[in-house]
Amino acid sequence: MTEENVDTTVEETVDETVDAGAADSGAEKDAKPTRAELLEEEGEIAADYLEELMDLADIDGDIDIDVGDGRAQLSIVCEDDDDSNLRTLVGREGKTLGALQELSRLAVQTSTGQRSWLMLDIDGFRNNRRDELIKQAKRAIEDVKESGNEFAFKPMNSFERKIIHDQVAQAGLVSESEGEGDGRHVLVRPAHD
Repeated sequence: MTEENVDTTVEETVDETVDAGAADSGAEKDAKPTRAELLEEEGEIAADYLEELMDLADIDGDIDIDVGDGRAQLSIVCEDDDDSNLRTLVGREGKTLGALQELSRLAVQTSTGQRSWLMLDIDGFRNNRRDELIKQAKRAIEDVKESGNEFAFKPMNSFERKIIHDQVAQAGLVSESEGEGDGRHVLVRPAHD
């Protein structure tokens, strides 16, 4: 092989390698993101939105992003409990927290064009509320099993109702949501044979 043939072969090999690399990176760009990647993106968008809001309100806190149960999950926490003013973001009975969650979902929807079902927790409120609701559900389940009568919970949001429904189903009883709007509540009944 002459020197000229070697140079031509090397150039062809380099060109083929570059073309293959370009095709690979093009394929990577065309590849659709995974569900987990989309949920992480939702979390990032919502975190940016909430961070701006917290800066405007002069509220300190760190935002943790996670993906679980098929949705993005954000938690706003503060290391220094003595200085924490995060409870302002929770509001009475978690109403402000619920509103911030909806605003975060809208920020994600505006950015991505897709409806978001992200969950937001602030200062451990939702986790504490979940534990409290599980205890209430267990008491109601025992009451229904012993008395055979229905038990009606006070009105709750959809997050809270789902916790009750899950506990009732595990206990083998029947539950359903009744009412409309802010009056929607869970009714627990004995299982029918």
